[in-house]
Amino acid sequence: MKKVLLLFGGNSSEHLVSCKSAKSILEHIDYQKYQVTPVGISKENEWFLYQDSIESITEWQNKKIQKIDSIIPFLKKFDIVFPILHGTNGEDGKIQALLELFHIPYVGCNSKISSIGMDKHYTKILLSHFHIPVVPFLLYDKKIQMKEIENSIPYPIIIKPCNGGSSIGITIAYNRKELKKGIKNARHYDSKILLEPFLKMRELECAILENKNHFIISELGEIHSEHTFYDYEAKYIDNTSKAELATDIPEDIRNKIKEIASHTCQCFEIKGLSRIDFFYLPEQNQIYLNEINTIPGFTTISMYPKLLTNDKFTYQDLITTLLENAHD
Repeated sequence: MKKVLLLFGGNSSEHLVSCKSAKSILEHIDYQKYQVTPVGISKENEWFLYQDSIESITEWQNKKIQKIDSIIPFLKKFDIVFPILHGTNGEDGKIQALLELFHIPYVGCNSKISSIGMDKHYTKILLSHFHIPVVPFLLYDKKIQMKEIENSIPYPIIIKPCNGGSSIGITIAYNRKELKKGIKNARHYDSKILLEPFLKMRELECAILENKNHFIISELGEIHSEHTFYDYEAKYIDNTSKAELATDIPEDIRNKIKEIASHTCQCFEIKGLSRIDFFYLPEQNQIYLNEINTIPGFTTISMYPKLLTNDKFTYQDLITTLLENAHD
C-alpha cells in the first residue's frame, strides 16, 4: 500500500478553496490502495498533521493538531505527495521545487511550468511565442498614465492580479474612477497587474489528465453565471452559477479548442493535470486561450472533476490515475 501525503491549506487567498478540494479527495480516494496522511499548511506557513474528521477540514485551524517541525525528514516518509494547494506558495512552483530537490514523487506539473502558469503575464508571453491566440493585454505600471491605458484598451476593462486564482482580486472597470479603484484593489493580491478588454464571450474550459505519458483531453465545459463574470462568489458560494457540458458549440470550434489545448500541453510540458480556460466570441468566430490552471479546483462543484468523471470513469478513478502518474 502506497503512502500518500495530501497537502492542503497554505499561505494563500485560496486557502479555503484548497481545504474544500482536500475534503473531496479524502472522501473519494481509494483507501484499499493508499494510506493517506492529510497535512494542513497554515496561513503562517506552518505544517500540521490533520487527524480530525473529514467534515471538519475546512475549519482545521481551530482544532488541536500536531505541528510538524522537521519537514524534510517527514516528507521523505511518503511514496507520493499530492499538493492540492491552490494559489501562492502551492500552485506557483515553490512546493514543487522543494519536492524535486529531494526527489520526492508528486502529482502535477513541475516547478518551472507551475511558476509560468501561475503568472498570467508570463503565460501570455509564452503563449504568444507559440502562436496561441490570447486576449490583447497591458501590464500595469505606475508610470503609465490613465489616458495611455484608455487609449490602448477600451472600456470596460478587466483588472487582474497576475499571480492568483479563483478570480480573487479581479474587477471590471467601466470608467476611470472604477479603473483606479480596481487597480488599487488588485494590488492587495499582487504587485503585478494585468489589464485586458472585457469581452462579450462564452467561457469554455477543458480538463487535461496525463495517463502513461499521453494526454486525455475532456469534452468542453461552459460556465453559466448570473454574475458579470465568473468571480469567487460565483465559483464557490452562489449556487445559481452552473458548470456544465457545452453542447451547442460548433464542431469546428470544438475541435479547434481541443487542438489548441493539445498543442499547449506539448509546448508547456504539462504533467499530471491542468484545466485550460478559453474565451469564445461567437460573433467574431474567435477563440482566445485565457489561462492554464496547473492545480485546478477539486471540490465537488469544480469543473475539472466534472469534465473527467462519468459512469465509466469515476472520481476515485481520477484520483488513482493522478497518483499512479506521479513523478519527481
